[in-house]
Amino acid sequence: MTETSPGVVGTQDTRLIMLRGNSASGKSSVAAGLRENFGRNLAIVAQDNLRRTVLRERDRPGAANIGLIDLTARYALDHGFHVVVEGILYADRYGAMLQGLVRAHRGITRCYYLHVPFEETVLRHATKPDAEYLAHVNEGHLRDWYRKKDLLPDALETVIDTASTLDDTIQQILRESGLDHVLPIDR
Repeated sequence: MTETSPGVVGTQDTRLIMLRGNSASGKSSVAAGLRENFGRNLAIVAQDNLRRTVLRERDRPGAANIGLIDLTARYALDHGFHVVVEGILYADRYGAMLQGLVRAHRGITRCYYLHVPFEETVLRHATKPDAEYLAHVNEGHLRDWYRKKDLLPDALETVIDTASTLDDTIQQILRESGLDHVLPIDR
């Protein structure tokens, strides 16, 4: 385990990447593509996994998953993993935690917001492979959840829109985070 000062997380060598955006904007696909391109030693801290699967919790202000996302990302960074935090992560609910994580990280941090217009969100949602999820989540749900450019304050995020292909987005993030020049550690 890496020794850290209070409030400081990771090392100069760790990378922290945040991927935010509305449902069906491509966050999970980008995170999976980053891991596939990079290899081992890249932790994916997915909001859906921690909130819906681990805790089975609704997304609401002050919910327990906010702290669990923070704790999981910090733990992985402190153990030498590069970390991708991905999810809708509404700015008003998750912003303080995300900003604190960015401030505390000693290594390179890059934050991205995947901006997809609502009409494209609906089209992309229809292509999800999980039939059970599609049966329970309809256009009305997507409309209720959708927030246009729900950006964090202080221009922390680079906005990536639909003109960027999945591979272009993955390559941009690898390049800008420096992961394209870091060797993975086979754990």
